[in-house]
Amino acid sequence: MRDPEALWHDAVRALGGDHPPGDLAERYAEPHRGYHNTDHVLAVVRDVTALAADRTAEERAVLVLAALAHDVVYDGRPGEDERRSAGWARARLAGLPQAERVAELVLATTDHTSDDGLARLLLDADLAVLGSEPADYERYRRAVRAEYAHVPDDAWRVGRGAVLWSLLDRDPLYATPAARARWGARAARNLAAELSSLGDPP
Repeated sequence: MRDPEALWHDAVRALGGDHPPGDLAERYAEPHRGYHNTDHVLAVVRDVTALAADRTAEERAVLVLAALAHDVVYDGRPGEDERRSAGWARARLAGLPQAERVAELVLATTDHTSDDGLARLLLDADLAVLGSEPADYERYRRAVRAEYAHVPDDAWRVGRGAVLWSLLDRDPLYATPAARARWGARAARNLAAELSSLGDPP
């Protein structure tokens, strides 16, 4: 897949704009990012594009921009990171009619629930890694742990276990039929296997 800046330019042009990506690439290359990095954002763009194959060209471009912006600010501060990422997108796309729509989609990643059809595609793409092949899931698991290397093992097991239980309790995990068909069964197996590896539930 192409680099984030090229994808940004393509999406902006599809919407009739000429808004540069600024520090997009530099942000995703920040050294503290073990998982929420360039590889992740490119995977989300790939997967949301696949899920949105039957959407209009404008909707697909908006989704690509939202995917590119959704983790542009990542300091490990849930809620604040998403708000600042949405603000970054608004500022970067100022004057583009779809700028607020992009920001709305980014904000939907705060609690990963939405009744918005486009937002559901983005949220499902963001969770696609949960339904990856076991070796890819293990790389994801290690990368997330690396981002929380400062957290002691005992606290990590409690916190990570709570996250895994919350994901397993979601019914359905993926909001769209296409995502459930692609990733649902493997995601359930991967989450259960990781949870089992942590020991007793929190």
